[in-house]
Amino acid sequence: MSFNSQVIDKPTSQNLPYVEANLNYLVPMAEKPVNYTYEPPSGIPRSNTESVVHKLRIYNARSISKDILLDREGFGFTEHNTSVRNFYDEDELRQVYYPEAEQLLKEVTGATKVVIFDHTLRNAKLSNPGENKIREPGKRVHNDFTAKSGYTRARLELAARGIDHDEIEALLQQRFAIINVWRGIADTIQESPLGLADARSIAPKDIVAGDLVYRDRVGETYAITYSPEHKWYYFPQMRRNEVIFIKCFDSAEDGRARFSAHSAFDDPSSPLDAPARESIELRTFVFYPG
Repeated sequence: MSFNSQVIDKPTSQNLPYVEANLNYLVPMAEKPVNYTYEPPSGIPRSNTESVVHKLRIYNARSISKDILLDREGFGFTEHNTSVRNFYDEDELRQVYYPEAEQLLKEVTGATKVVIFDHTLRNAKLSNPGENKIREPGKRVHNDFTAKSGYTRARLELAARGIDHDEIEALLQQRFAIINVWRGIADTIQESPLGLADARSIAPKDIVAGDLVYRDRVGETYAITYSPEHKWYYFPQMRRNEVIFIKCFDSAEDGRARFSAHSAFDDPSSPLDAPARESIELRTFVFYPG
């Protein structure tokens, strides 16, 4: 029996409040998408892709948050207090926030092992590419990993932590997932909230693997082409004590959500003088019981 057939087919967007907002999708293309994370050599474009804008309904999921399952919709939501005082302090992040998030993920997923391997701070006001690592909100529909790069990144990151080859391969034989932990880190989010697509509404034909080129390696992510079947949700006015989980990869192929899609968007209900959104996302490996 597949996973999907074991669960009630909800939540539903029927009767939920919504906003209408623009989302940037990949224009279908013959060649493989390529995006550079830095300014490439002369004559090579930063990206060979084009985007197309679609105005879609993005439903307020707050009233159904407890009905949403990470393994079904591909995202989840919970309240969670943090002891972190300054999210821009690298030492405090690693010494306080990483252990908090590791424990939270174990509680939420039932995982036996969690490895946090990356984080991204976002603040359009403070972002200064080349000078700091703070980024602007990403306003294109995408997923951070693919069926291939989930395994590639896991091997790379686990080896970097001194885990030997045999232990890595044993870990990757059991079910594991890559889950992002997303949180607003300042005042209530009023600008550039995060939109989340229901994984069940995304068909295999909608996801396109593309190269993400770093100076020292080449990663792979999914861009998403438009379909009218996509169902989008968000959690407006997110506060510092609230967290979103995003399923970016799952090794299980039993009907659970393996990939989802997300994008920041310009909320038409945002005040004109809304402060720039400040957020952090952790990228994590979650290993389930064997």
